[in-house]
Amino acid sequence: MKEENEKNNALISIIILTRNGLSYTKLCIDSILENTELNYEFIFVDNGSNDGTVQYLSTVKNARIIANKENKGFSGGCNQGLKIARGKYIVLLNNDTIVTNGWLTRMVWWLEKDPTIGVVGPRSNMVLPEQSINPEQYKASSSLQIEKFATKWSKERAQTGNEISRISGFCMFFRKELIDKIGGFDPRFFPGNSEDTDFSIRTRISGKKLWVANDVFIHHFGNSTFMINNEKYQHLLVENRKKLLSKWQMMNLNEIDELVKRESPFDRSKHYIPL
Repeated sequence: MKEENEKNNALISIIILTRNGLSYTKLCIDSILENTELNYEFIFVDNGSNDGTVQYLSTVKNARIIANKENKGFSGGCNQGLKIARGKYIVLLNNDTIVTNGWLTRMVWWLEKDPTIGVVGPRSNMVLPEQSINPEQYKASSSLQIEKFATKWSKERAQTGNEISRISGFCMFFRKELIDKIGGFDPRFFPGNSEDTDFSIRTRISGKKLWVANDVFIHHFGNSTFMINNEKYQHLLVENRKKLLSKWQMMNLNEIDELVKRESPFDRSKHYIPL
């Protein structure tokens, strides 16, 4: 009972980056407040919003805010948040998401159950193929419909999951000690794209596996920050993919498993990315 209480009381740092997109951010935070029973803190890193986002974030309880005057990118912003995170666990969560009941409790369960897991991610409608599902039709504007689908989905797949080769950065859950081991996100992938795959690779080189929790569903609107800020998503995707392949000397992403074997064990002087 004592161990169970300690687990439930362990602080979780929820790090959310914003760059405009206030309407999405409000939906995201409302869903967290509604569906999260564990002990958590908010860490908001804003990358130069001009739509009232920072003013809104200042009204959220139990939150710390880093307000950048310029865009630090996904890697830079995440690293800022990781520096000040006080939690035993870390959640990196995109602001264009809607979480569902029990989302965090189930992901904690996976990390506690299997110490060989480095990062846990959920199932979603808009995500890397390894985590993607085609949900029953629901209105993305209806939190009730999303919750109804997620409840049924999670119940049917309770405590099931599987190992995957890489994990999407839209929602990553891990122990803070992982950052002590492998470092943060590589800033070369500015402003975003491929930094999550790079983080996945370094996690695996460190000897930890990546896990998708089949019993967690999170709705993801997808690429909203790029669209809202008129950034060329496809161009960034291609260019940062090139940087990723060059960094790890791969021809394509099908070589990740071979790469992990080749680069192991983890060499801090080679693989670590300082915050």
